[in-house]
Amino acid sequence: MFDRRLHAFRPDIAEASLKGKVEAGRFVEGEKARIAVPVAPLRPAPDAIRGIDTELLFGEDITVFERRDGWCWVKAESDGYVGYLPETSISSSMSEPTHIVLPQRTFLYPEPELRKPYVSVLSMGSRVRVTDAVEGPRHNRYVVLEDGTAIFEKHVKPISEIGGDDYVDIAFRFLETPYLWGGRSGLGIDCSGLVQLSLMMTGRSAPRDTDMQAAGLGEPIEREELRRGDLVFWPGHVAIMKDPETILHANGNTMSVVRENFEAAIERIGWLYDRPTGYRRP
Repeated sequence: MFDRRLHAFRPDIAEASLKGKVEAGRFVEGEKARIAVPVAPLRPAPDAIRGIDTELLFGEDITVFERRDGWCWVKAESDGYVGYLPETSISSSMSEPTHIVLPQRTFLYPEPELRKPYVSVLSMGSRVRVTDAVEGPRHNRYVVLEDGTAIFEKHVKPISEIGGDDYVDIAFRFLETPYLWGGRSGLGIDCSGLVQLSLMMTGRSAPRDTDMQAAGLGEPIEREELRRGDLVFWPGHVAIMKDPETILHANGNTMSVVRENFEAAIERIGWLYDRPTGYRRP
């Protein structure tokens, strides 16, 4: 009934909303915090050698249920995913973000000057607090963050303005991005992460994993109804329809995000994962 990916419960501790529904030693409301590193891998256990379930991006909100031995047990506000992060990757004092990063990835500079060595790389979907906008020495405009670092102005927009864009166009910005199991950023991404992050950039929410998306994202449709933006599912895999003949997906065959002929993909994938199991319109 309860999925450990979406419900924070263990024999010793559980989120307060599950009181009376699961057995636990204690129930906690948790504390609010934000991701303070460019990309934070979320793992199913407090162990750095465990594979990642998903990733959280700079400025995203989380609830922290426990801090122990350098690890935090958290739940992401965006999609409800539960897991473990290093305590060094979060902050309880970051200000409310105002803007979101638009391109697949962008550089964060120590000041408004493109020739300065960059501080870090932020992915599409990262959230930052802008305090000023200035012109750099080469007439490029930058936004300045509260710590004095700067991002090219055209690479962000107010969070309040998210919405209305074609999510397929956004997904195409990830062409040739390396495939990463559990990836959800412009540095590496998996099939369901591509769907979720692209939809998020249009103001639409989506579950994180392929099985969740296949079970409840949008509405089921028939194959003959497929059009741009619809989703095709295989066991453990999802692809986005670019048009009735072409899909876009992050896949382990090329280890990247590619466009591919739909019928050719069905034949190629079929020997390992069988035929498509369903189609949905998000």
